[in-house]
Amino acid sequence: MTVMLGEFVHRFFVTLMHLERRTEPFWRPYANALFREPIARGLEALIDLRRPDDGLGLAEEKWMPGEEEALDKIVRDMGAYMLRKYRPGEFQRVGNTKTHGLVRAEFTVRGDLPKEYRHGVFREPRTFPAWVRFSGPGPDSPADIDDVGFLSMSVKLMGVPGPKLSEDEKQTQDFLAVCTPTFVSPHVVANSQLHEQSFRLTPLFYFFHPRHPHVLDFLMQALWNETQTSPLECQYYSCVPFLLGQGRAMKFSMRPRSRARSPIPGLPGRPDDHYLRKNMAATLEKRDAVFDFLIQVQTHPHAMPIEHAGVRWPERLSPYVPAATIRIPKQRFDSPAQNRFVERLRFTPWHCIPEHRPLGNQNRARRRMYEELARLRMTKNGISHYEPTNHDIPAEPPLGPQPVETPQPALVPAS
Repeated sequence: MTVMLGEFVHRFFVTLMHLERRTEPFWRPYANALFREPIARGLEALIDLRRPDDGLGLAEEKWMPGEEEALDKIVRDMGAYMLRKYRPGEFQRVGNTKTHGLVRAEFTVRGDLPKEYRHGVFREPRTFPAWVRFSGPGPDSPADIDDVGFLSMSVKLMGVPGPKLSEDEKQTQDFLAVCTPTFVSPHVVANSQLHEQSFRLTPLFYFFHPRHPHVLDFLMQALWNETQTSPLECQYYSCVPFLLGQGRAMKFSMRPRSRARSPIPGLPGRPDDHYLRKNMAATLEKRDAVFDFLIQVQTHPHAMPIEHAGVRWPERLSPYVPAATIRIPKQRFDSPAQNRFVERLRFTPWHCIPEHRPLGNQNRARRRMYEELARLRMTKNGISHYEPTNHDIPAEPPLGPQPVETPQPALVPAS
């Protein structure tokens, strides 16, 4: 009875959110301009009052208590959810689940980038071919107007020389970002609690749990989760840090140059279930889309933490610097072959060169989590992982789902 009541209460508040989402384009831009930054700064001040100083130096990491156990539980729970929800041949990603589109792009490092930023792929001006996947939230694939107002952008550079930290790809560098500047959970232990509630179908209860609430994190997410107009019209943030050469940490952001906003047909009624894909397709049928890739360097170890993903790094201490340009040329991206091709791709921050090694507990968790869950998905769908080297779409291998064991927690964390 208690479980049923909890699910009913959760569905009630989610229904209210869905109704509110249909009105947001008419008033939310004005509210953002007036109130978002002052509210965000106030929330961050409250978070900082409760956040201890880890005593770390610049670009320094520290394992947190319970980190390994939390990761074990995340992998186990997410794998069990996939096995419960999907049939062989139909498995989906359990995070950033719904693909709005996979597009061809070019990543061009700027020639005017200051010398202190020239590390890794930013060492010299050059252009990398890239694939970019735009996607929505997980673990399900609801109609666009019924999701939580969340988008992600995953960029895979090709032809990147040098050794890689993940051995399954030899020539790529991935950059993953989402539409909120802070992560939904501040660390991997809290992330485990969020997944537990998500798979009970009551994710809102994670934020308002009486023993370990995350109300401030909920409010920070709500400031940026909103009714989206197009994946090409949103700014994306890494949320978590990465190396920028030896001993220096960075976060990054991908900001669209165009300020145009696509209309959402049907509002305040119910729009097409896949209007985000259609709006993106309509834009790329007419013109190129361009994003600036921005870098923010860590300059203060406590105010700009490595191990806490719930606060923004203050731009007054370190402003974002334009480092590269992502150009998505006019194209058609919705062919059946291209839609199937995206399922053979793996995006992970650990597809990287050592100069851009992921930092912090959330990134450490993503290494094993992404690898094991991608293996489960592909095995169940009878497809193989593919490392792209250019913009060609390879011939499809024969399909045929195969049995696979439920992911088991590793005894030793990946390093």
